[in-house]
Amino acid sequence: MFPGVDGFHWTAGHVVFLCLFFAAVLTSAMTVISALRRTMRDFRDHRAIDFCWHADFADLPLADRRCRHELAGRVISRTCPNAFDCRNCDKYSELAVLPAKGVTHDLGLNYPNDRFYHRGHTWVKLEEDGTVTIGIDQFADHLVGSPDSVKLPGIGSQIDLNQIAWRLKKNGQEIPIRAPIEGTVIAVGNPKEGWYLKLRPRLDVRDPKTLRHLLRGPEVYGWLSHELERLQLQLHTPDAAPTLADGGVLMPNLMDTVPRADWNTVLADTFLEV
Repeated sequence: MFPGVDGFHWTAGHVVFLCLFFAAVLTSAMTVISALRRTMRDFRDHRAIDFCWHADFADLPLADRRCRHELAGRVISRTCPNAFDCRNCDKYSELAVLPAKGVTHDLGLNYPNDRFYHRGHTWVKLEEDGTVTIGIDQFADHLVGSPDSVKLPGIGSQIDLNQIAWRLKKNGQEIPIRAPIEGTVIAVGNPKEGWYLKLRPRLDVRDPKTLRHLLRGPEVYGWLSHELERLQLQLHTPDAAPTLADGGVLMPNLMDTVPRADWNTVLADTFLEV
């Protein structure tokens, strides 16, 4: 049916076929090119990662999508409708002024008040020069202990909120750590230094709204209380020693201490994997 092929003749039927065939090819090519251009634009505008995170968020268990105001005891029950990005919540100002009635007692872990906390168990500390330092919180540190290896982004890398910022490896398990804030990597650390990344934030951290999506105060205690309850249930196996108890504290190096636990599930729930 194509010129040069035995049996082809320049008849009206063959001409019509060629026109339709090349029109279909051209349409398909233009569709692919347009899709590629949109994809490149979305990556350039940081929208692709946001879209992926919203899809991942929708797949999280309902218990993991509690609103920060429920965690603080300001409301009885509320599921976050904004993928943990309180900067885009039209109810934030209304709910944030309500009195907190959540958990405030010591949970046996150190969560300094000079830091902000992300649901993926990272913390953000503001520095005097407007940059931020990022590390993993003590809950995550007690789970992982000393990682076998760390894969960090390069200096100058652009990091988007909720994307995988770096990866840890422990006992054959790869642990992706989500970024708690967007910005440019200006320095990298390691577990011994107690931090992993320093960023120059993309947004002005002097604006209170920039860090509104991160937890502080009673929200941290409410969230951490739920996390400890979840972990205790997940690690409760007939042949494992208790890791938590009423009035107890979280044991360190749990991945080494309780090697037979279902670490795929524990790590996925802890670090917001789906």
